[in-house]
Amino acid sequence: MKRMSALLIGTMTMSLIAACGANEESSSGAGAETSGVSGSLSFYTSQPDQDATALVSAFNEEYPDVDVEVYRSGTEEVISKVQAEKEAGNVQADVMLVADSVTFESLKEQDMLMSYESPEAGGIPDDFVDPDHQYYGTKIMSTILAVNTDNVEEIPNSWKVLTEEAAAGESIMPSLLYSGAAAYNVGVMSRKDEFGWDFFQNVSNNGVTVVQGNGGVLESVASGEKSYGMVVDFIVARAAVEGSPVELVYPDEGVPVITEPIGIMKNTDNKEAAQAFVDFVLSERGQEVSTEIGYTPIREGVDAPEGLETVDELNILSHDVQELLETREQDKQQFADIVGAAQE
Repeated sequence: MKRMSALLIGTMTMSLIAACGANEESSSGAGAETSGVSGSLSFYTSQPDQDATALVSAFNEEYPDVDVEVYRSGTEEVISKVQAEKEAGNVQADVMLVADSVTFESLKEQDMLMSYESPEAGGIPDDFVDPDHQYYGTKIMSTILAVNTDNVEEIPNSWKVLTEEAAAGESIMPSLLYSGAAAYNVGVMSRKDEFGWDFFQNVSNNGVTVVQGNGGVLESVASGEKSYGMVVDFIVARAAVEGSPVELVYPDEGVPVITEPIGIMKNTDNKEAAQAFVDFVLSERGQEVSTEIGYTPIREGVDAPEGLETVDELNILSHDVQELLETREQDKQQFADIVGAAQE
């Protein structure tokens, strides 16, 4: 009987130890982080549809129980939608990823963002992390000069070409009224001595066409309809790899850079899933997904795609974010007055 009792107690003890080990593994193991994350997540973004789909698909490989619903449009329209939801007292977005830090500063001022210190933030340069951890840069996107190589024999190395006879009626750019990247670019460049508002006046006088977004700019240059375009770098590099007659130029004067920040809305209904999504986007795997799509990663130690310069190689044009926020509406109006708000 004593031997049987000892055997029974030993068996029970081993079972308890095994159970504790299993519980420990489920709470701290590699797969544990995904085990309790489920439900729906509303993701608002200005990324192209195919890029948002690729990001969500990669996220779902690690978090299969999260149903991500995507709303995609230009930054200005995304923000208009969120503001309308705020006025109605029912913000639907859980996570937002749009063009630039100025936009997120506006959301921050309105107390619409949740503070979250992501464990993945250590791999992101401090310059691209909000000090209050309400938003994080997710990639490096330069606005560059796209040139149609069928139309142009001598590839320029300066933004000034847009004001010269060679580009008369042959240039195209996105509108501030739709593109957050365009709003940031104009805000920065109009405050630089080598550009100023005179640059945009001269570009307008030279017959620039203004379209709704960066996609329209690339399409026009790649087709040969226009010879020069101001456009974000990654779509030009992607088109060149696919065989389009376009060349990506980083002008000598420098380039404005946006980081497509990501942040969690303060009134999210699924905080765990929202935090998991932010962590994934900033993680090494999430940054690799961005690189595979064609973006320059923001995380240190992840290589840039072919044809794009890393942040260390770029001559970056920048300006105080707070001032750009305070003057954004004024900049939009001045741009509309000078260049016009034509949208196609």
